[in-house]
Amino acid sequence: MAQHHEELDEAPEPATTLDPETAARRRAALAHVRKYGDPVLRSKARPIDRFDDDLRDEIARMGVLMHDAYGIGLAATQVGILHRVLVYRVEQDSPVNALINPEIEWSSKDKEWSEEGCLSLPAVHVDVERPVHVRVRAQDEQGETITVEASGLEARVIQHEMDHLDGVLILDRAPRDQRKEGMRALRAALEALEAEEDDAA
Repeated sequence: MAQHHEELDEAPEPATTLDPETAARRRAALAHVRKYGDPVLRSKARPIDRFDDDLRDEIARMGVLMHDAYGIGLAATQVGILHRVLVYRVEQDSPVNALINPEIEWSSKDKEWSEEGCLSLPAVHVDVERPVHVRVRAQDEQGETITVEASGLEARVIQHEMDHLDGVLILDRAPRDQRKEGMRALRAALEALEAEEDDAA
């Protein structure tokens, strides 16, 4: 069983390694991301049938938010929008990819465990087993059908974000002992965030 440690839609820690302006931008972006306990994260997103400027604006905003939060993936449900839309970018300087109404057409029998983090679950890092290769059919911003063949980290990010569109979180897929540990870390992180917000108010 291969063991790799990659961050998913989460950013590098600690944020103190970032310059003050970047850290402030990251905090502002993370404030827009829904956190564990928000019912929208357990909701199933609805398919998109209108490919208009509003949708393209939504995707552009999600791309900026993901970039500022130092994430590599973001699902619409994480920003409170029940649309079957996700954005991702495996390399920090690559263009943002958007998948609309994504469906996994095929996934490999070959699976791998790897550590995942999530912008909606601060301080949680758990191992998740996923297929190494997937083929995904989706639509682009114009409504055209596209097919993405992804492997490794790209495949993992897409599957992680697609889970969000169905209300599934990494804690649901983690081994039981890690789930308990993750919940403890999450509660502490959310309490710290609340305290920060109270201080700022």
